[in-house]
Amino acid sequence: MSSREAILGAIRRHLRRGPLPADQAAMLRGRLDAHPRHLIPARSRLSRAGQVALFIANVEKEFGSVARLPDAEAVPGAIADYLAQQNLPSEIVMAPHPELQAIPWSARPLLKLRAGRAEASDLVSLQQGFAAVAETGTLMLPAAPERPTTVNLLADTALVLLRASRIVGAYEEAWDLLRAERTDPLTGGFMPRNVMLVTGPSRSADIEQTLELGAHGPRRLHILLLEDDAEAKLAPESAAPHGDGAGDAP
Repeated sequence: MSSREAILGAIRRHLRRGPLPADQAAMLRGRLDAHPRHLIPARSRLSRAGQVALFIANVEKEFGSVARLPDAEAVPGAIADYLAQQNLPSEIVMAPHPELQAIPWSARPLLKLRAGRAEASDLVSLQQGFAAVAETGTLMLPAAPERPTTVNLLADTALVLLRASRIVGAYEEAWDLLRAERTDPLTGGFMPRNVMLVTGPSRSADIEQTLELGAHGPRRLHILLLEDDAEAKLAPESAAPHGDGAGDAP
């Protein structure tokens, strides 16, 4: 018996039932294969420029920050400036992603980068963003050898390199990208070991309703947004007014 079968068997025993009847199992498999859409809020149905502007506004609302950069050559300088403004050290643990490794780091030789998994002693990390969702200002960070999860969690300050072309309106579109572009080598499916959805720095108000940043992860989240989408550069003020979207039509 595999570990998966043992876990499912334990759940069935707790629920006091056996395997699902064939018709119910077929119905569930059909639903999983169809990927039905939930109600998508109208606030994310914007132009490309509007979606990028909405994403930035939502990141900043959730205590994160964004720097818009023209190309990869601007990344080392932007990181060096941000670290200096925050009085942070120049040592960075970087995800071993090809896009990050291709950046011309030699332009800022004082930045000290180490590629690999993060350790508890690392203060600053740099990750590559797979995709982002405008409607909530959320980053999608699927686990992979070139995108270690520890880089998202352990450092006090998290830097994320994100292409504007990877910002979509709604969560469903980000999952579509993951299904289309990723195949798990073990299962043949698209799901990695985990997918982190990050909206702003870690925070909690569990104690006396006092907001505390960095409660369970990074205290700061700074996104380096590469302007690689020509349509997204136009009229950023075109973002729709904020609202909770409740009751909006798809």
